[in-house]
Amino acid sequence: MIMDSGRHKQVSAMGDMRASNHSEVTDFILVGFRVRPELYLLLFLLFLLVYAMVLLGNVGMVAIVMTDPRLNTPMYFFLGNLSFVDLFYSSVIAPKALINFWSESKSISFAGCVTQLFLFALFIVTEGFLLAAMAYDRFIAICNPLLYSVQMSTHLCSHLVAGSYFCGFISSVLQTSMTFTSSFCASRAIDHFYCDDRPLQRISCSDLHIRKMVSFFLCSIIILPTIIVIIVSYMYIVSTVLKIHSTEGRKKAFSTCSSHLGVVSVLYGAVIFMYFIPDKFPELSKVASLCYTLVTPMLNPLIYSLRNQDVKEALRKILGKKIFLLNSILTLI
Repeated sequence: MIMDSGRHKQVSAMGDMRASNHSEVTDFILVGFRVRPELYLLLFLLFLLVYAMVLLGNVGMVAIVMTDPRLNTPMYFFLGNLSFVDLFYSSVIAPKALINFWSESKSISFAGCVTQLFLFALFIVTEGFLLAAMAYDRFIAICNPLLYSVQMSTHLCSHLVAGSYFCGFISSVLQTSMTFTSSFCASRAIDHFYCDDRPLQRISCSDLHIRKMVSFFLCSIIILPTIIVIIVSYMYIVSTVLKIHSTEGRKKAFSTCSSHLGVVSVLYGAVIFMYFIPDKFPELSKVASLCYTLVTPMLNPLIYSLRNQDVKEALRKILGKKIFLLNSILTLI
């Protein structure tokens, strides 16, 4: 009886210890890229350069859309919001990654990790819905040009953007709450350069079966509809463009869609590639993540500015004013 009582106390103590281990997680370690220490400087400079281009490109795009009256159309309204989302979700990731290249501890607080995952999930899902809204906008512009101004009203555009943020918010709340209600007892080391769902699953000691089912359900009702809207829109667009007899007309119609198609291809290509990579190859996952956390936000403004005549003219106008102002100041001096 005494021995049984002792064993009972021991088991109880071990249970309390485990419970306390689960509740005592106050921070995580972001492992980052597994490279030699001397390459950290190179990675830091690379991240800094890409992030500087993200800031310059997306802030510039938002400024151009807001200041040029000729760009006061649904297409550029969506584009301005896309640049805003790109700017913020890359800013959720890049500054902490840059700090960790110099820091020895590479730690992130529990609250910081929750915030990072929440904001990243919010903005990346919002971007998917914005791209679907932009595909619908191109569909109406090419397939029903006479009704474009009626169908793509300011009211509808505002609702589509608000709906994109709302879907991103709901998805983010569900994903973040599922992730951080799990117990973390295997390790505090997250094998990634930011707090992401898959690396956090690896260090969880909770039953992940239900969580994976819910995640699959979320992907099905969030990612699948946006892809379907984009594919169906472009099927109608291609069908309509092929009926245009003039080569110049076809060229003009395709040029209005090529920028959007480029952005969609880069983003969805990187996301699909990442989620098709087996979990046993974390370094490949990091490279894929790098594509849609920093490379895509950097490329989006370039794709739209290089492939869009209206944006190029607006940029020339702004730069022309700046040069004129600078010359005036220099003349006065």
